[in-house]
Amino acid sequence: MRFISRNILTGLLTILPVALTVYLLYWLAISSESVLGGMIQLVLPDGMYWPGMGIIAGLIVVFVLGLLMHAYVVQRLFSMAERLLYRMPFIKSVYGAIRDFFNYFAPSIKKEYKQVVAVTIGDTDMQVIGFVTQAIPEHLPEGFNEPNSILVYLPLSYMIGGYAVLIPRSKVRMLDMSMEDAMRFTLTAGVIGAANASSDTKAAKDKTETQMEDK
Repeated sequence: MRFISRNILTGLLTILPVALTVYLLYWLAISSESVLGGMIQLVLPDGMYWPGMGIIAGLIVVFVLGLLMHAYVVQRLFSMAERLLYRMPFIKSVYGAIRDFFNYFAPSIKKEYKQVVAVTIGDTDMQVIGFVTQAIPEHLPEGFNEPNSILVYLPLSYMIGGYAVLIPRSKVRMLDMSMEDAMRFTLTAGVIGAANASSDTKAAKDKTETQMEDK
């Protein structure tokens, strides 16, 4: 029974991420086809609509929206709408949580995590992985901008969240690790060893290329 249970658990852990990803894409496609497809059918003459036009329209809408968000006027209008949502008692909590979650994966947000670091805790030898989010004191709030300190984000394992802490530079050690590998490593508490695996794979690839060049 232990052998069977272990293999069933292994199978679930293997298939669930794939199944959830496929289901999410399927749900988005069905939703786009249902909403936008119905609107297209009202506009086009009979016989001109074919399945899939709603999905294509959804992709076009998202693409155009992404382009518009680069315009200053659209950014200002969106900011005003967000401020209105943040003033509503219940909606501000729900919207703020969802907004923070998706901002976590935004390309513009990722660029702010400029360097992966190891942070020493107190006078102990314990270290945690963090991300430098602000190294310029002038960009920090007044009273929270000590000259020899930097702002570091410390993510928590097994959840989306963490702490932004002001840390002396002497307590920080730079790591040669990408943000994606470090985040994957910390979010899983190092159980899967993803960062080491990717590093080992890269090292093995470099070694293979070197051997081929020598031959």
